[in-house]
Order: sequence, then structure tokens, then C-alpha cells
Amino acid sequence: MAGYKEPGFQDRVATAQRARESALDKLRSKKPLDEAEVARKVAAQQAKEAAAAEKRERLLREREEAKLAKIEATRLAAEAAAAAKPKELTEEEKKAARDARYAARKNRKR
Repeated sequence: MAGYKEPGFQDRVATAQRARESALDKLRSKKPLDEAEVARKVAAQQAKEAAAAEKRERLLREREEAKLAKIEATRLAAEAAAAAKPKELTEEEKKAARDARYAARKNRKR
């Protein structure tokens, strides 16, 4: 029974050369690319990218519209809160109301 023989330098060089030739033969045996098929694939990829860009733009627009709607709703809520808050009376109005209450009290006592 023959034992394992360590490959020498020449054996390794020959194996590498055979592997290189095999890879080149495989590459040469491939059929050439069909230009129409390549053009079709490129067009399909461009259409896919255009659809993705359109979707991205639409999403950005929707987000911007949602943000503007939220800002508008906040503004309207603030305006409604301001309108619902009782009006601050000026010093003259406060004095007039106080005087009216005083006069009403005096009239009730008479």
C-alpha cells in the first residue's frame, strides 16, 4: 500500500495552472450577453428605481402635510383656549364694576 506522498513544488504549480486553465475555459464557454436582454434589465432596474423615488417623495410630502396639519391644529387649539379664557379687565373696568356693585348694595339698603 502506497503512503501519502507530499506534493512537491512542481506538482503544486501544475495543479494551480490546471485550475487557472479550467476557470478560463469555463469563462470562455459562457455565451455572450444579449444586448437586448441587457437593455431590458437596465430599463427594468431604472423603472424600479423611479418607482422607489416616487414613493419616497410621496412619503416625504405626506409627512410634511401631516406636520403642517399638526401645527395648524395646535394653533387652532391655542386660539380656542385663548378665546375661552376670560378676558382680563383693565383697571378702569374693574373700578367701574366695583362702583356698580357698591351702588347696587346702597340701593338695596334704602
